[in-house]
Parts: sequence; structure tokens; C-alpha cells
Amino acid sequence: MSYLLPTYANFPLTAVRGEGARLWDDTGKCYLDFCSGIATCSIGHCHPKLFKAVSSQASTLMHCSNLYQTPQKQELAKTLVEDFVQTPGKVFFCNSGAEANDGMIKTARRFGHARPNENGEPRYEVITFNSSFHGRTLGSMAATAQKKVHEGFDPLLPGFRYVPFNDLEALRSAISDITAGIMLEPIQGEGGVNPAHADFLQGIAALCEEFDLLLMLDEIQCGLGRTGTAMGWQALCPDLKPDTISWAKGLGGGFPIGAFYVSDRVIDAKGTELSSLMGPGSHGSTYGGNPLACSAALAVLEEIRSEDLFTNIQEREQQIRDAVNGWNHPAISGIRGKGLLLGFALNVGEIVVADGITPAGHLCKNLMSNGLLTVPAGAETLRWLPPLNVTAEEVNEALKILKNTLDSVSKSEYA
Repeated sequence: MSYLLPTYANFPLTAVRGEGARLWDDTGKCYLDFCSGIATCSIGHCHPKLFKAVSSQASTLMHCSNLYQTPQKQELAKTLVEDFVQTPGKVFFCNSGAEANDGMIKTARRFGHARPNENGEPRYEVITFNSSFHGRTLGSMAATAQKKVHEGFDPLLPGFRYVPFNDLEALRSAISDITAGIMLEPIQGEGGVNPAHADFLQGIAALCEEFDLLLMLDEIQCGLGRTGTAMGWQALCPDLKPDTISWAKGLGGGFPIGAFYVSDRVIDAKGTELSSLMGPGSHGSTYGGNPLACSAALAVLEEIRSEDLFTNIQEREQQIRDAVNGWNHPAISGIRGKGLLLGFALNVGEIVVADGITPAGHLCKNLMSNGLLTVPAGAETLRWLPPLNVTAEEVNEALKILKNTLDSVSKSEYA
């Protein structure tokens, strides 16, 4: 009997220990973990530097009220702004990606009040994109353009409009006098590992400038090194200047922490900075930015930079692409994504599946049986999210398991 709400369709695995890119279950079986907590364990399980940072901080100060400052919070905000975004702004810390996205949505509404339309009415609508995923709070769920996420939770929070991804004309047509911002994942994760085209991102930036809108980037899955660049958008369109950015997942390397950034750019003739709109009383979080979480995140970001994991990410991506493209396997039609956020597009007709299970889900279960943990991205995409410090040898091991498993589930005779 379980006392947990059945909100997850769990795989039949109970994890008890992890080290690097390996995870062990309660039977002692070892797995190569290319799920990484869904892009969360960014430097692997139980990294010595992360363990040291958390244990050391836990012996000094774990929590205090956000009515006071802590050096860890100030240092982490400075690191994110100066070393990763590299554009002046301010950061708010929370506990999850959904909370971070809610904070971005609130910022857009504040902006819409500060910059009303020609009739003097506040703007409040945020445009998002089909197949997006922004979280499961009421706000972030309403921002998510997937019907399956909405089912049974009506009425949704108003103020969102959905348009096709990578369709600039549809986006332009959707902008109205109540639109305050455009929110997107530079690479859609849960929706199938779909990268935004560079010209699409450039077009969004131009529309934001033309119509006085906020450019809002959800970097929860693709940010902070995952794509082989500091920020996810930099792998696709380096010159982009977002107004707000959300992070979580890999920021803490497994320790719960989320954050959102708001630019310091001036938004009116009075010299008002965008970040100043979120003043005292506008937002809060009891646990957000606690010393323990900030110490964990600082250790993760320092490891990414000091060990030049950006180079490793780019090399491992090329290793994976070269190998899979060389197979010319009938079950795979291509690879989408950047860095170590990769989606294998499956030829559905080539995969033998059991009743009631998607091709991607079926493949994930078979890979797990063979010692490799992965995760679907929709019904027809297998997603790889290994630690950013995964080795060439571990990638080769995973590739061998993937190929053997594909052979075993493929309808075509393949040698």
C-alpha cells in the first residue's frame, strides 16, 4: 500500500543510491542514468563538491527569514547576472520551475499595468506556444499550451493565448492591445525537444520591441549549460536580450531551487527600470533563496565553469550525433535539440509496442530493463538528459544499450 497521491505513472524502480552518472535501485541493480532527474542532476549524483557545500552550510545556517539578507543569496544572484546572463538585472529565488514561471507571469502583469494600452487599460495577456510546458501551478499550467495538462482543472487562469511554435506570422496575428509579453522555451523539453529557429527568436525580439512587449524565456530545462552554452538561447540566437528568464532543475544539481531574472532595462521616459516594478510586497517565498539552496547552486555553477563543462557538452553531443547518424537505424528518423538536451525522433511504425503504451514509453521501459534510464518527450520522442560531466566512455556505453534495444523492438530486420 502506498500513501502517496498517484500523480506520477511511476516506472517500476525504487532508487536508493547514486554516484556520478550511475543510479542503484533497492535490489542492487546499477543503471546508467541519462534522465538525471529530468535535467536536474546537472553534475551527476552526489558530486563531492556539491556534497561538501551542502553539508558545510548545513552546519552553519540552513534558513532565515527573507526579511534579512544572506551572503550566499547575494553571491548567487551576482553569479547568475554577471557570469551567465551578462546583462544587468535582478534575481528572485524560489523553490521550483513552476514558481519561477509564475513570478515571470506576475512581472508581465506588473509591466502591463505600468505600460497600459492606448485606452489606459492594463495589458495582461501572455502569448505562449503549442506543445509548451511551463509547470503545474494554476498560473504556469494556464501558460502551458497542452490540453492534457488542463483537463479537469477548469476554469483556467485567464490571460493566455496559444499559437504554433516557430510560426512568426501566427504570432504577429495573435498580438492585441491587451498583450503584455511573449513567453517560450528556447528548446521545448516536454513537448518533444523542439528548438526555436534562430530567425523565429530574432522575429520575436523584433515584435517585442515593435509592440512594447516583454520577451520571457523559460530556461528551466535548457539553461545553465545544458545546451553547451551558458544560456539555452545562446546556442540558437546569441544576440537575444530577454527581459525575464526562469531557471530551476539543474541550478541546484538536485537540491530544490528556482529563480527568475528581470532585466534592469529602462521602460519609460522617467527612467523606470523593469526590475523596479517588482518592489516590496509584490512577490515572496518563505524558503526561496535559503542559504542551503544557494550554497548548492553556487557549487554547481562553479563546477560547470571551472571544469569547462561547456566543451564536454559540445563534444558529447557530437559523439552522440555521429554514432546515431552512422547507424541509419529504421526506428530513428532524426535527432533534435542541442548539447545534452537531445530528442530522438522515433519512426512509430518501426517500433513494436504493447497495447496502451506510447512508442517512447515502451522504448524507455525496455532501455531501463537493459540498464539505461531515459525519459520520453511526448509519445514519439526519446529524450536524453545525461549529466553535463558525462564521460565519452559512459556515452559509448549508453549508445551500445540504445542500439541493442532499438534492434530488439524494431519491426525491421536490422543488422
